[in-house]
Amino acid sequence: TIGLIGAVALILTSCSFSQNKSKTLYNDAALKSYDAIVVPGVPFENGEWSQTMKGRVLWSKYLYDRGIAKNIIYSGSAVYSPYVEAEIMAEYAKELGVPAANVFTETKAEHSTENIYYSYHMAKKLGFSTIALASDPFQTKMLKKMVKKHMGSEVGLIPIVFDSLASMEERHWDINIDYNSLFINDFTSITERESFRKRFRGTRGKNIDFTAYN
Repeated sequence: TIGLIGAVALILTSCSFSQNKSKTLYNDAALKSYDAIVVPGVPFENGEWSQTMKGRVLWSKYLYDRGIAKNIIYSGSAVYSPYVEAEIMAEYAKELGVPAANVFTETKAEHSTENIYYSYHMAKKLGFSTIALASDPFQTKMLKKMVKKHMGSEVGLIPIVFDSLASMEERHWDINIDYNSLFINDFTSITERESFRKRFRGTRGKNIDFTAYN
């Protein structure tokens, strides 16, 4: 059993940027100023943001406050819960003090690969030239191959440095938004709309029409 746990831990670690690597990527980003960062969505459930959503939104606020990100694009449709993920995250960001004029939402994506791809093209359409993906270390590394293949070196990677968020989490643990107005009455979960095979293909970016933006 110990061996199995160790093996699983090793696999998970290999699929995530280490904090040392995250700090290196952050230090590189701190020398630049991106027109926009892309923040992938997280399902909103039980009337409160999860630790994962909280971490991503606070990280985007952290990067905005330091001038590393001029604008923020939150990405995500209503996938597993009756709330558009991008809209929920945008409301939290504005409640935290990010100006509404600098907050954008991409509401089509249903998978991580779609988050970065659709948001990248949205950013380009908005006139943003320099773009970066800002998320947790696991998701950022998971999307690295997708970014390199379809967007090249144009898109930077800024995984969360957890030490930097410690004080922010303590200050903003009880923040609230009016989420009731964002509830979707005729919502159907992706698990009911799509087969496992199609969802798995989506996770791998296989449902994206890459010719649509050519």
